Amino acid sequence: MTTTNKREHPRFGSLNLLSYVCVDENNNLVKQGMGRTLNVSEGGILLETHIPIDAQYTVSLTIGLEDDLMTDINGKVVHSKAGEAGRFESGIEFQEIDEATLRILRQYIKAFEEQKNKTS
Repeated sequence: MTTTNKREHPRFGSLNLLSYVCVDENNNLVKQGMGRTLNVSEGGILLETHIPIDAQYTVSLTIGLEDDLMTDINGKVVHSKAGEAGRFESGIEFQEIDEATLRILRQYIKAFEEQKNKTS
């Protein structure tokens, strides 16, 4: 049986701390917290948190990538599940990324891809 990868962008393993804010449809703060990335691509991240994130909320992320901070990356939850050790994993699809943030994200992904190729 063959499986097809439906992802538009390749994902790379990445463990980085981030902060997140969840807002409702009226832009009211619902919850906020800290988490970490498990993997990243140009289209989104897999986020690990201590509490579940509801798909009905918009998530605003501030991600630290080496010396750069990418602030206010907005996304939506496309899937969520219970992970290991009582944590939760949420797939976040990015929305409305500005060009400067996308450039930093691409540099970061390129560095992970080069590192992966060196160890392969």
